[in-house]
Amino acid sequence: MEGNTAWILTSAAMVLFMVPGLALFYGGMVRTKNALNMLNMNMWCLGAVPVVWVLVGWSLASGDSGRSWLGDLSIVGLKGVHDVEGLATFAFLMTFACIAPALISGAVADRMKFSAWMIFVPIWSLAVYAPVVYWVYGPKGWILDLPALDFAGGTAIHVNAGAAALALAIVLGKRSGWPQNRPAPHNIPFVMLGAGILWFGWFGFNAGSALGANGAAAQAFVNTFVAGAAGMVSWLIIEVIKTGKASTIGMASGVVAALVAITPAAGFVGTMHSFVFGAAAGVICFFAIQAKFRFGFDDSLDVVGIHLVGGIVGGILLGFFADSSAVPGGNFIDGVFFGGGILLWNQVLSIGVVLTYSFVVTFAIAKFLDSVMGLRVSEETELMGLDQSDHGEAAYVIE
Repeated sequence: MEGNTAWILTSAAMVLFMVPGLALFYGGMVRTKNALNMLNMNMWCLGAVPVVWVLVGWSLASGDSGRSWLGDLSIVGLKGVHDVEGLATFAFLMTFACIAPALISGAVADRMKFSAWMIFVPIWSLAVYAPVVYWVYGPKGWILDLPALDFAGGTAIHVNAGAAALALAIVLGKRSGWPQNRPAPHNIPFVMLGAGILWFGWFGFNAGSALGANGAAAQAFVNTFVAGAAGMVSWLIIEVIKTGKASTIGMASGVVAALVAITPAAGFVGTMHSFVFGAAAGVICFFAIQAKFRFGFDDSLDVVGIHLVGGIVGGILLGFFADSSAVPGGNFIDGVFFGGGILLWNQVLSIGVVLTYSFVVTFAIAKFLDSVMGLRVSEETELMGLDQSDHGEAAYVIE
C-alpha cells in the first residue's frame, strides 16, 4: 500500500516537472523576443489548471454521475476524498490536466495574446479536457465501456490537445510572413534540455499510470525507454536520407513523437512491440509535420504533426498489438495480432470522436474569445515581440 502511494506521488512530481521541461523545449524553438512568452504560456497552466481542477474539473472528469458522457458535482472541492490513495491519485491526475493545455501552446507561438491564453486555458480544461477524460477513464465513460484502451493518455491528452491546437492555429491565422519567413530556433540547447526533461518525466507519465508499483508499471517503464530510443533512431535515419544531415531538433523531435505514440500502449504491449510504436512514430511524424505547408495552417512548433499524429499512430497500432499475455497481470482486450478483432474498430472510433469533439469545441471557444477580447496581437506587437508587449521583460539583457 505505502509503496504504491510512494510511486504514484513520485510519478506526479515527475509529470509536473514535464511542464517546465516542455516550456524549455518550446521556448528554445521560438525567437529570442518571444522566449519568455512561451515559458509563461506553459507555466500559467501550473497556476490556472489546479485551481479549476480542484474546484470542479476533477468532479466533472471522475464523479460517478451514472451517465456515459460527463461526471457530476459530487466531489467538488474534493468533497469526501480523504484517504491517502484517493488524494495521491487526484494529485497524479491533476498534473496530467496541467500538461494537456500546455501542449497546445506550441501551435500558437509568436502571435497569441497572453491575456487571451489566460482565459482560454481554464475554459478549455473544463469544456474539453474534463469531458474527454471522463469518456476515457470515468466510472461510466462510454469509451471505457466500448471498450477502447488508453493506458496513459494517448487519446485523452495527445489527440485531444493536438486537435485543439489545430483549431486554435486556424482561428489565429498565420504568422506575418509565414511560410516564406520561417524563424529559426533561438536556443537549440534549451530544446535538447527540454526533451531530456520530458523523457525523464514520461517515465512517471506512463509507468505511473499503472497506479501502483507493479508489473504493469515495470512494463510501461521499459516500453517508454525502448520506444523513445527507436523514435530517435528512425527519425534521424529518415532525416539523413532526406536532407543529408542529422539535426539536434530532429533528434529531440523523434524522441517526443515516439513517446507520444507509446503513451496509449505503454502498459498493454510487450517490449519488442514497443520498437514498432517508436520507429513508426519517428517516420510518420517526420513526414506529418510537412502537412502544414501543404494545407496552409501555421502550427508554429508542430504540435499537430507530433502530438495529434503521434497519438493517432499509437492508438491505432494498439488495436493491432495489444497483448494481455505480455503484461504481468494483464486483463484487457487483445488486438488483431493476438486474436482480437473489435479493439481496432473501437480505437478508431474513440480517436475519431475525441478528435472531432476537441476540434469543434475548441474552435467555438476560440471564436468566442476572439469576438470578445481578440486572440491575436497586432502586427506591430508581433514584430516587436511578445516578451516586451505582454510581459515587459526581455529573456536576455546584455549590458
